[in-house]
Amino acid sequence: MDWLPLLSTLAGASIGIVATLIADRNRWKREDAKDTLRLRLDIYTQYATTVKVLGETLRALAGREHPSDDERALALREAFRDSGIAVASERMWLVAPQAVVEASNSVFHCLRHICEGYADGTAVSSPEDRARWEQRGTAAAQMRKLMREDLGFGPLTERHSALL
Repeated sequence: MDWLPLLSTLAGASIGIVATLIADRNRWKREDAKDTLRLRLDIYTQYATTVKVLGETLRALAGREHPSDDERALALREAFRDSGIAVASERMWLVAPQAVVEASNSVFHCLRHICEGYADGTAVSSPEDRARWEQRGTAAAQMRKLMREDLGFGPLTERHSALL
């Protein structure tokens, strides 16, 4: 019996199988990378949106009349709790790289500081309030910069929101 045709067939089949496996693995890696990028984009968008909405909510609540200082503080703290920022932050902690987590955590603490300042009676647009908002703006700009880098987008040349 002639073994050469049989060995050639087996070698060809093996090469075909290995090539198919390598192509499938590369395709899977590309799809996995796309899915990871989509997930991060969703989480970053949710966090940035929550930060924006929470900031606007805190400022609006602080500017309203309240029956008492205690009710004002309660309304502000409740708005912070109900904003969804805790959930968005936890998602960030689970998925984002360390630099983005640290930046987003800095924004979280800036908003907490703004909320507590308003709860303690800080007036909207007072020098103390402006300083807190400027700190939040700087932290948010750094967070967005790191998020864009992680997603593979270039840096922005302007701030997201103007200074107060």
